[in-house]
Amino acid sequence: MANKKAARKAGLQSQRRALENCGVRNKLKTLAKRLRVSAEDTQGIRRMAMEYVSALDKAAKRNIVHRNFANKRKRNVARFLFV
Repeated sequence: MANKKAARKAGLQSQRRALENCGVRNKLKTLAKRLRVSAEDTQGIRRMAMEYVSALDKAAKRNIVHRNFANKRKRNVARFLFV
């Protein structure tokens, strides 16, 4: 347990941020799954790919996921779309 008021506050902020980051990671997983499932129609898959790439960029910008992780996933999406 924290002994000082500032340490207590920092602990609460850390917990709150961890919860928010977990939600963003779950959203990324959901978008990736939807992208794999919506492989039937071309128009829908492009829209889903753009949404997934945008979410990856936002998460990487906020340091929720590493930038190399985001780049790797974006590369795989591009391969999936154009090959």
